[in-house]
This record gives sequence, structure tokens and C-alpha cells, in this order.
Amino acid sequence: MTDFDPDHDPAAETALSEQWRALLARHAATACAIDRELGEAFGLGVSEFELLERLREFEQEKPGGGERAQTLAGTVHLSQSAFSRLVARMEKAGLVRRTHCVDDRRGIYIALTEEGRERHRRALPVHRRILAETLGPEG
Repeated sequence: MTDFDPDHDPAAETALSEQWRALLARHAATACAIDRELGEAFGLGVSEFELLERLREFEQEKPGGGERAQTLAGTVHLSQSAFSRLVARMEKAGLVRRTHCVDDRRGIYIALTEEGRERHRRALPVHRRILAETLGPEG
């Protein structure tokens, strides 16, 4: 990979910067809409919904056990400390539960509770509508 040389092609640099800003604006609009609508209706923000979504996906792949915290942390794009705080809040709200791995007591598994599954089920159509509105062709 070579360094980008803005002096070589200033128009290309401008186009790249504009693409980056458009991506940031689209991300911000989507995240704000999710936070606002899911927050008001279901008490969920972007990170809370994303963790429920990932847990639901893992649960469908291998029912019953939850997923290792270390694996989940890498899927929700948070620092380790922010992820730990997120899980603690969601556990306190009754949406997830933490258990120790029987094979490795240092390992923590996180699983959905029935309330977490239900909250995800109810929030999913709203989440998908927001994605379609903000990321779709007219978004």
C-alpha cells in the first residue's frame, strides 16, 4: 500500500474527503435515529440493540449457551471497559445474564434472557425501518 499523495491529484483527495464526510453524516443520522426511536419506545440505544442483535444471531447458530464476552466485545465496536459497562447495565435491566465458563473459570458467557429476546423481537421492525430510511437508496 502506498501513501496517498494529495499533490498528485487534488481532485481525488477532495473526492475522498467528501466520501468520508458523507459516510460520517450517514452514520450519525442512522445512530441518532436509532438512539431516539429505540430509546423512547424500548429503552435501547445503538449499543444495547447491537448487543441484543449479536446475541440473538449467536443463539440461532448454537442455541442455549450464550457467547463468550471476549468474542462479543469485538462485534459491537466498543472498548473493553465500555463493553463491560454496557453488559452490566443490560444485566441490571434483566436483558442479559452472565455466567462463568465451566471449562475456564476466567471465561464469561453472556446470554439473552427471555426479556432480552422479547425486547429485541419488538424493537427489530423499528430498527430495520430506520436502517431502510437512512441507508436505503433514498436515505
